[in-house]
Amino acid sequence: MSRTRVAIIGAGGMARHHLRQMLKQTETTEIVALCEPSEEQARLSAAIFTVNGQNPPPNQPDLEKLLVTYQPDTAFIITPHAYHYEQAKACLEAGVDVLLEKPMVMNADEARSLIEVRNRTGRLLVVAFPGSLSPQIRRAHDLLHNGTVGELLSISATVWQNWGPGTAGTWRQQPAISGGGFLFDTGAHMLNTVVDLAGEEFSEVCAFLDNYGRPVETLGVVIGRLKSGGLVSLHGCGEAIPSCSSTIYVFTRQAILRTGIWGEYLEIQKAGRQTFRKIPVPASLGVWEQFLAVRSGAMANPCPPEVGLRMALLYDAIRESAAQGGKPVRCGTMEPLTP
Repeated sequence: MSRTRVAIIGAGGMARHHLRQMLKQTETTEIVALCEPSEEQARLSAAIFTVNGQNPPPNQPDLEKLLVTYQPDTAFIITPHAYHYEQAKACLEAGVDVLLEKPMVMNADEARSLIEVRNRTGRLLVVAFPGSLSPQIRRAHDLLHNGTVGELLSISATVWQNWGPGTAGTWRQQPAISGGGFLFDTGAHMLNTVVDLAGEEFSEVCAFLDNYGRPVETLGVVIGRLKSGGLVSLHGCGEAIPSCSSTIYVFTRQAILRTGIWGEYLEIQKAGRQTFRKIPVPASLGVWEQFLAVRSGAMANPCPPEVGLRMALLYDAIRESAAQGGKPVRCGTMEPLTP
């Protein structure tokens, strides 16, 4: 079987997290080049290959030159948020399929434009939300929308991390590069997974955000109503003690589902039961493995660029409400998600 030739665009700390999983999949994957302007970050990422007994790929910091020289089949873009749009556009227009880290882009205008590029080029674009790409969240979505657990009533989600102190002095707290704070970074997983589980958009939100003395928000509470009338609460604490975790409760007429924003686990408590039980799902090696499954046609794309537009519209409404002291704000609308 021929291997997929992939270029890693951005080779920082998050890229190293993904590389460790990708190097377990050498039968399907050949990493042909890195694209990293920082020599130190490129060196740290190259060391992962050495530890795994493989020769590190070359580093070409110029994306245009990389695309011409190495002609990858695919690109995995893992760079600061402000660079996602131009880099994804360049790859798609070069005939390269793209797995793009979250949040997809900085705003709704960029999201709509990237959807147009996807449509025009006919290439594959998948947003690397581990929740949407996980077997756990896909299974939970099926249970919620195939009649198994009855009408959805409400959703309560919380994510916490020592994000504020942990990212101080980095690009993640520079609004021009990050596009937002904790709710747009780690919290993006919460926003996306909750809407994925709901299977519909928000109609309105009320939000309170607090920067806690930092350049971007690190604390946030959001109350929302889904278009069907279901109620949602979202809580993000980016000033927690050293930790990083989450929980989501989905309440329906016949059951309670419990999961995490990354799809870390999936449990159910049905009517008449006193405890939660684990719902078994297939094992997964993460977003790259799932991307390859989409690319091969083994499954439909659960994270098309419309997902990025959906999240941008929700985050814009959250910021608008917070700027008005929590006043209810109508969410922007979009076309239905591509299956």
